[in-house]
Amino acid sequence: MTAAGMQPSAEDRYARQIRFAPIGSDGQRRLADSSAVIVGLGALGSVIAQHLVRSGVGRLRLIDRDIVEWSNLQRQTLYNEEDVRRTMPKAEAAAAHLRAVNRAVAIEPVSADLSAANAEELLGGYPLILDGTDNMTVRYLINEYSVKNGIPWIYGGAVGSGGMTMTFVPGETPCLRCLFPELPAAGDLDTCETAGVFSPVVDIVGSLQAAEALKWLSENRQAMRKELVQVDVWTNGWMPLAANTGKRGDCPTCALRRFEMLEGGGVHASTRLCGKQTVQIIPPGRPQLSLDGLAARLALAGPVERNPYLVKLRVRETLTFILFPDGRALIQGTDDPAVARSVYAELLGV
Repeated sequence: MTAAGMQPSAEDRYARQIRFAPIGSDGQRRLADSSAVIVGLGALGSVIAQHLVRSGVGRLRLIDRDIVEWSNLQRQTLYNEEDVRRTMPKAEAAAAHLRAVNRAVAIEPVSADLSAANAEELLGGYPLILDGTDNMTVRYLINEYSVKNGIPWIYGGAVGSGGMTMTFVPGETPCLRCLFPELPAAGDLDTCETAGVFSPVVDIVGSLQAAEALKWLSENRQAMRKELVQVDVWTNGWMPLAANTGKRGDCPTCALRRFEMLEGGGVHASTRLCGKQTVQIIPPGRPQLSLDGLAARLALAGPVERNPYLVKLRVRETLTFILFPDGRALIQGTDDPAVARSVYAELLGV
């Protein structure tokens, strides 16, 4: 037993996991020595992160571009109402809640948008990538990074009552672009905005992703799935699809090794965020802003809210402008990139 206020030993904290024979003491030590990066801390990312932290993965980097909002609380289980009231970036809120669960895990929150400009920096040094994102453009970018650097990644998606997941291992499995050769056009796929999300499917898909991650990181790779799994919790459908024969000899990414996304193609300065009237603006270059100085200047345009991570300002009656230290901004209340760019230029002069 552990005295109150003291950190428990690994044998105490992970006792039930250690008793699970495929993990055991050796597997638990491997987990403690392992690391992973989660891209996207929304619904899937919430589930994945909690499993990895509670299971004792030694080091995690959490990457997310967004803030916590009321509509997130229905399915994004890491967050609470106070996070919404404080306008918390998801990465920072997630890190705070996860540290309260297990302080033995080194958690690094990164409030940023994964892009061609920063992919090498943000994903570098981690042997496994987990996909908690909500758009295919970022997934194709992760896929290219994975193939280029020989790093496995675990794809997951959920919308409506359905979802799917697959583990992509360069050199062993097809890559994402083998299975889905072309990036879907805008409007071709259901999104959480158009089809909603039935929250139980998130827990299932995220848990499947986390299970695959724990197998990989504990070096139980013989137990990993070899197929794409589709599930629908409303219609009670469960469909594994063999994908190991899907590797294409003419795949631009894994066969021809053309990395179009990493070279900047398809990455836009303005992006509509899923499930809300919000446009993200990313300025050219990588500026580092003084939020204190900007808060004082922006106060001339209206009441400013400031926390350690961002500045928030209400503009044009119906719009909210949220600015981060790297110059990135969220303009809430519109899904028109032209309007969002106009607001950005009006307030920052660029």
